[in-house]
Amino acid sequence: MERSKALEIVKEHLTEHRYKHTVGVMETAIKLSDKYGGDTKKAETAAIFHDYAKFRPKEEMIEIIKEQDMKKDLLLYNGELWHAPAGAYLVQKEAGINDPEILDAIRYHTSGRKGMSLLDKIIFVADYIEPGRHFPGVEEARKLAEKNLDEALILALKNTIVFLLKKNQAVYPDTIETYNDLVLNKDNRT
Repeated sequence: MERSKALEIVKEHLTEHRYKHTVGVMETAIKLSDKYGGDTKKAETAAIFHDYAKFRPKEEMIEIIKEQDMKKDLLLYNGELWHAPAGAYLVQKEAGINDPEILDAIRYHTSGRKGMSLLDKIIFVADYIEPGRHFPGVEEARKLAEKNLDEALILALKNTIVFLLKKNQAVYPDTIETYNDLVLNKDNRT
């Protein structure tokens, strides 16, 4: 799908602020993909559609998670996680994108997963460090992303986990598993 068409589709579902964020994620994902040898077109598409379901009603996302036999434990955790798996389903259904790599990058951009693909990592990190983001630790993550994508991802996950803990919120198990997988396999990466 052409970039202009994809952006047009997504814009209808986002606020102006979230649309600007999406463009920032797209531009960042393209840069990271170029830097780390990813498929730039897939990175562009996944980035454009990563927040496709962000503003869908919670009830709709709950129904999708239940009806599509997604992990039910998602519903026990913060609703901010839901737009990623629900979005992957809706992007396939409504936008006709069927590439499993793109859909997985959308599906896991909030939680991560053990054994993340390069595209998964690019979208997760691009979403975290895009230029419109301003929060403690983002500059360090941006600098790390220039040197080592996995290190930037580890920092993003660690910061997210600490943020949730400080707010006395539960941490989704896949996020902890992603962090552990990356840290435990740090020395096995090329």
